[in-house]
Parts: sequence; C-alpha cells; structure tokens
Amino acid sequence: MSDALILNVVLWLPVAGIVYTAAADERRPDAVRGWSFALMLVQFALTAWLYLRYDAADPGLQFATRLPWIPDWGVAYLIGLDGYNVLLVLLTAFLGPLVVAGSWTAITKDVRLFHAMVFLIQFAMLGTFVAQDLFLFYLFWELMLVPMFLMIGIWGGERRIYATIKFVLYTAFGSILMLAAMIYLVWSLKTTTGVASFAFADLYGAGLKPAAQSWLFAAFALSFAIKVPIVPLHTWLPDAHVEAPTAGSVILAGVLLKMGTYGFMKLGFPLFPDAAREATVIVMLLGVISIVYGACLALVQTDIKKIIAYSSISHLGYAMLGLASVDLIGIQGAVMQMVSHGLTAAGLFFMVGMIYERCHSRNLADYGGIAKLLPVYSVFFMVLTLAAIGLPTTSGFTGEFLALLGTFRTAWQAHAAGNSTMLWLAGVAVTGVVLGALYMLWFAQRFLFGATRAPHAEHVRDLSAREVGILAALVAAVFWLGLFPDEPMRKTELAARQYQQLVGGARAVAALPATEARR
Repeated sequence: MSDALILNVVLWLPVAGIVYTAAADERRPDAVRGWSFALMLVQFALTAWLYLRYDAADPGLQFATRLPWIPDWGVAYLIGLDGYNVLLVLLTAFLGPLVVAGSWTAITKDVRLFHAMVFLIQFAMLGTFVAQDLFLFYLFWELMLVPMFLMIGIWGGERRIYATIKFVLYTAFGSILMLAAMIYLVWSLKTTTGVASFAFADLYGAGLKPAAQSWLFAAFALSFAIKVPIVPLHTWLPDAHVEAPTAGSVILAGVLLKMGTYGFMKLGFPLFPDAAREATVIVMLLGVISIVYGACLALVQTDIKKIIAYSSISHLGYAMLGLASVDLIGIQGAVMQMVSHGLTAAGLFFMVGMIYERCHSRNLADYGGIAKLLPVYSVFFMVLTLAAIGLPTTSGFTGEFLALLGTFRTAWQAHAAGNSTMLWLAGVAVTGVVLGALYMLWFAQRFLFGATRAPHAEHVRDLSAREVGILAALVAAVFWLGLFPDEPMRKTELAARQYQQLVGGARAVAALPATEARR
C-alpha cells in the first residue's frame, strides 16, 4: 500500500466508522464503543506511520493525491501532508481513540449516534488539515459545524440550546464572509492568469493589489479569529465548553480551536502578504489582549470548566504572536504551542469530566482535599497543570518560550528601526506567563488541597485503569514534546521558512539557523 493511499485511508476511515455505527445493534452499546475505539486506534497507527515516513528534507507536498473533481471551476480532490499540517494531523488522530475511551461511561444515551458524530467530526477535522484545495478546505470547514452542534445540543448541559445556537451563529457569520472572499480570490486569479484553480499553491501567487488584499484578508481573518478565538470574538467559547459533554470539550480545545490558528498560518497570512504585513501590529495587539484578558478571566472563575476554557484563549494568544512575528523560531513556536495546548487542555478537560462523573459538580467551591481522596488523580492533575503553566521539560515550555523568543527578535529589530510598539507588546505578553502560573496554581491549591469538601466524598474512588491509560498517554506526549522537540521541529522547519518567505517578503526577518536556535 502506497503512502498516498494510506493517507486516504486515514482520512476516510471515520466514514467507515459512521457506516458501522449506523448498522450496529443499539442494544449492545459496549460493542459500539469497542469497535469505535479499535477503528480510531487503527487510524492513529496509520497516521503515526505516515509521520515517521514524512521526509523533513522535502519542502513539497508529500503523500499527495490529486483527482479532478469539477474541472470547469478548477476544483480538485487534492490532499497531502506538509510541514504546516503534519503535527496537527498526528494530534487529531492521537486524540481520537482517547475521546472514545473517555466517553465509555459518560455517554449512555444514543450511543450509536454519539459515536457517529465523533467519527464525523474526526473526518471533518482531518479533512480540513490535509486539504490543499480551497474549495475542499471550505467544505470540511463547514462540515465541522454539524457534529459539534449535535454533540452539544443532544448530550450537553441545561443551557445547551443557547450554547449551540451561539456557536453556530458566530462561526457561520465568519464562514459566509470567507466564502465571498474565496470566490473573489479565485475569480481574480482567473482574470489575471486565465487559469481557474482553487489549489493553495496557485492562489499563493494570485498577485492581488494591496487594496483588494486588505478586504479579503479581513474576511478570512474574521472567520479564523472567531475559531481561535481571539478577544473580542471569544464569547461563544466558555458557553460551548461548559455545556458540551467531556468529549465535546476535548475536541473543541484539543483540535477545533487550532483550525483558526492553522487557517491564519496556511491561508490568511500567505494568501494576502501585503495586508498581513500592514496588520502585524494589530494582530500582535489582539494576541496580547487575548493572553492577558483570558488569563484575568480565568483567575476569577468559579466553574472549573470555565477556568480551562478561558485559559485556552490565553494560551492560543501565544500562537498568534509567534505567527505574526514572521520569525523562524516564532513560527515553529506557534506550531508547538498549538500541539502542546491540544494535549494539556484535552487532558485537563478529561480530568474535569472524570471528577464530574464522581461528584456531579463543577463549582470550585464544592471541592477541596482531592489529593487525600484521589492521590493518583491528583498526580496527573498536577503534571498537566504544570505543563499548562509552561514548566521546563514539558511541551508548554517549548511552545511558549519559542513563540515569545520569536516575537522579541522581531520586536527588537523593529525597535532598532525606530518603532518600539512591538517591543512594548512583547513585554506585556510576558506577563501572561506570570498570570498563567497564578490562576493555574490557585486553581490547583483550592481544588486539590485543604479541607475535604468534595460532594459524596465517602464514595469517591480513584482512577480506573481506563482513565489512567488515557491520562498516561497524554502525559507521555507532553514530555516527549518537552524533552525532545528537535525531531518534530525538523519536520516543520521548511514549512516555517516557506511561510516566512511568503509573508515576510523583502521585510522577512533573518532568522538564526534552526539547529543553532534550538541549542
């Protein structure tokens, strides 16, 4: 089997899962769970094989499949792996079996439908990452709305209808503007070159005038900013997280939010480089506001799910800073931050779901003394908390440090040229590290230590073998990225250089060789 065929199997295997769940016996929910887990595990194994086979020295698209779809419009079924998406595809496939395992006892209603929605959103997320055709990208981008809408609306909390409608309205509004911009972009390419194409590689060279770039960049950026989400477009996220089942929160934090940062990295900035350079300070400002504001909001929450939800806004602000820096180290730091946040936030949401199954409360005031009741649980909680803070040797440190380093390198060069705005923004961004440690350690202190106040404390049991397996896998990945970042960063280096060339142009910052910077 060729590697290109394996990538197609990885993408389409969730569709086989949907077919299976449709034909499965509703009276045998454990069989549905077991086969769903097995299919997700196969998908991850195939993805890991492709990751190992990925050639870091090849700057082009690898394992590609190109089939004509709508030739008159220039639309093709074009998928492949590159340095932009290879780590994010691996992250998505890695979280798939963990989501199924984490829902084993939490989801008891409409088990077949639930797993069908998990497969559908897995298909949509992977398709969004591997698509190299803008038309195909948009289809997968929109498809993600359907399963997430149903997951929150059917298996969510008391205010699930409000949360789902708000989520759909926000994302649909941004998507409509992106669709209009997408049509204009392709029409412009055909007008100037005579070629109708939706392929990313062709659209990068569309040669739009600066005025047109500004409008199109604004439309794309709005859609991606909602998905990140960037302040002030963030208000849908806490409601969605609070009302979603644990699996929905894990998928949202682990992968869906990365669609926004990936969209900026793969499309928003490279397609409209002139407009992106003009908006650099604005993007940095919004990233810094997200870092500080998200951290401050997390600090005053009483719902443990909301604490992690607002921390996501703060952490992804670092990814936006790294991308806006157009610095080699900053760009790679942004990618590492995306993956790291996907692991740590997913792990913390799993842990919230585990304690909620036992105590049926998300109110922080109801907890205390968990370390005495659940020592194994508490160890995992502290490890993931420290990773979220950015403790050295964990993935959180790698992502945040490199993103900030890249931002300071760009800001210092701008300062030397007489513009100190970026330097001030970079300085304020560092305060987010302190605030992050403050709210996470405050959370852990109130949650794990002190007098025992947990509801039903006399009946609370520590983690099962299944739960230990889920968290151990996430912790292992966190330490792998923290202790050995060199290998995954080699796979993203050439894509980061291409991004730097596309976006930076004549003003691209001369970066240190990646091997020297990683030393």
